[in-house]
Amino acid sequence: MKSQRIGADEEARVHVIILDSGEEAFAALTRFANEAGISAASLTAIGAFERATVGWFDIASKSYRKIEVNEQCEVLSAIGDIAVGDDDKPSLHVHIVLGLADGSTRGGHLLAGMVRPTLEVVLTEVPAMLRRRKRADLGIALIDLATARS
Repeated sequence: MKSQRIGADEEARVHVIILDSGEEAFAALTRFANEAGISAASLTAIGAFERATVGWFDIASKSYRKIEVNEQCEVLSAIGDIAVGDDDKPSLHVHIVLGLADGSTRGGHLLAGMVRPTLEVVLTEVPAMLRRRKRADLGIALIDLATARS
């Protein structure tokens, strides 16, 4: 993984993160956020995976149904955010659309993605702290704006 901050002002810092073949995207981006101490950010990404796992959240069972994509696929769109979780560490939340060789797509929450050949991520960090709290009634952690601070 390589990264470089390409812009900064009083409101935001922009990082470009380039993941290489063989890196697992979710883990690498989580590691980057932890090492950089990011507490509030948005991100977008494009690239490709040799295989991936996305999840569809089943509200009735309060769990993710895994959708395995066991073939080379294009990352057509990835968009997400980073907020601090209940464990006081950066928590990554990414939705993704993957394009398959026949033109069909698979999408959902990014759970894992093995990069091949690259994933290009633009991460915009803002000088704030967003908190993601587990909602027992839903079974998932959501950003709690009542705890947000700049």
